[in-house]
Amino acid sequence: MIFYIIRRLLFLPLTLFGISLIVFLMIGTLSPYQRLATFINSPERLKGADLDKLIELYGLDDPIIVQYARWVKNLFSGNLGWSYVGKEPVYEAILKRFPYTLELTIFAVIPIILLGTWMGILSALHHNRFLDHSLRIFAVVGWSFPDFVFGLLVLMVFYSTLGVFPPGTLSIWAEEVIKSPTFRQITGMPTVDALLNGRIDVFVDALRHLAGPVLTLVYVGFAFILRITRSSMLEVLQRDYIRTARAKGLAERVVINKHAKRNAMIPVATVSGQTIIGLLAGTVIVETIFNRSGIGSFMALAAQQLDYASIMGGTLFFGFILVIGNLLVDISYALIDPRVRLE
Repeated sequence: MIFYIIRRLLFLPLTLFGISLIVFLMIGTLSPYQRLATFINSPERLKGADLDKLIELYGLDDPIIVQYARWVKNLFSGNLGWSYVGKEPVYEAILKRFPYTLELTIFAVIPIILLGTWMGILSALHHNRFLDHSLRIFAVVGWSFPDFVFGLLVLMVFYSTLGVFPPGTLSIWAEEVIKSPTFRQITGMPTVDALLNGRIDVFVDALRHLAGPVLTLVYVGFAFILRITRSSMLEVLQRDYIRTARAKGLAERVVINKHAKRNAMIPVATVSGQTIIGLLAGTVIVETIFNRSGIGSFMALAAQQLDYASIMGGTLFFGFILVIGNLLVDISYALIDPRVRLE
């Protein structure tokens, strides 16, 4: 197991190098004046400054290899430029907004995976029966809904009509509590910090604002997990070792739980891992519809306003999450199926 993880870790620097190179080449398509935003970490330096001198200072006309080395050095020092959307350095803007996306991911991904896996197994065990058909219809409807359509329906029904599940991240009074000097922001996630500070009222308010986007993500996302789990379980249930286990007289519960489920989980682990990575990278549409201050809405606004430094910094951040997420998915393979470690 340890050697399997080490082999995967050895590929990590190479992958990150490839991502950084691609992002730098994207930056290289900009003019030197546009690229200044990815080096300047304060807009004050641009006021009344000679842009040509700044271009010469940062070597934006130097050979491409020299520019890349200087850019990587800035990355390691945490200098990703100035975010005009966030009105702060890009590094700080990403760190400030990521906890909101992480919070949404945690609350959404648990029911997505648990519900999708449980219903997929249930559907496979009742193959071509009423329960199977009902769950498949339920899943197809959910999978067919675009995020923005179902999100707008949730807002229309639960907020406009019923007056619950409001958009945004927190109510105005709760934001004032969080920003007060007596409130300790430890994780940056309102629900967790509210519990750590003993503010149940803020915790409940944060949950009310989370309910809408979580409901949207769960219904649209769990359907795919259900379909993958069902297909994988049906395939495993047709294998010879399952028939042999049943022929030996093993209880059906033992056959399903000990022999079938574990072997059917590798495709599910792949899809679940990609689901988590996608949510962590920022659910642009859902965060925008529900006006949440996460990475997704931040990047959407940066793209609309052509904030190059924020776009490039966010792209690097997404690439890092993708690499780490895929590494964890590979490790989960080895935990689920020991044969993977020998490949």
